[in-house]
Amino acid sequence: MATPMRSDLKLEVVVIPVSGVDRAKRFYESLGWRLDADFAFDNGFRVVQLTPPGSGCSVQFGTNVTSAAPGSAQGLYLIVSEIEAARDELAARGAEISEVFHPGAPGAQFQRGGTGGRVSGPAPDHARYRSFATFSDPDGNGWLLQEIKTRLPGRGLSNLDVATLTELLREAEKRHGEYEPTAPKHHWSDWYAAYIVAREHGRTLDEAAKDGALHIESARR
Repeated sequence: MATPMRSDLKLEVVVIPVSGVDRAKRFYESLGWRLDADFAFDNGFRVVQLTPPGSGCSVQFGTNVTSAAPGSAQGLYLIVSEIEAARDELAARGAEISEVFHPGAPGAQFQRGGTGGRVSGPAPDHARYRSFATFSDPDGNGWLLQEIKTRLPGRGLSNLDVATLTELLREAEKRHGEYEPTAPKHHWSDWYAAYIVAREHGRTLDEAAKDGALHIESARR
């Protein structure tokens, strides 16, 4: 029997092949992705890293980074909780994105450049993992939006390690202590949950604190 892994193996970067580094950089920045790095060296090596909003995984591309053909990366998943809203935002930012659809046949979401087997509109009752939209970058690398409102057991914040979760809880405790004296009556866990999820999605300290307060206000309505 294989021995279970005891070390965390966190996927943090995916390399995508592009033909024009600056063009790809402009495209992904136009989608609102955070620029983490752009390093160029005398030997011709250059690496650019960007991170989608709320993502724990980034993308890298550049020169002398990969020998893969530009546009050959396909089926790159971007998970969203409200697919129509996410689709409309990307379209407004200039992405040529498909309509929202659900597969009428298994695997239809992976058909490159085709619509066979796709049924227009989200899955009935927004069934989890079943609603999609697709778009490509200027080289043809293919991205797949997938709507997940409720995850299957064992996913979500379970990828946090103890040290990171401890730090988040201490941070939440401090920020909640600043909020609580003037806040409406509530249970601390409601504010903590909204705050920690917001921080995990890349929001700043102040933004996460506002999310916690908004969650309390909406719960009282």
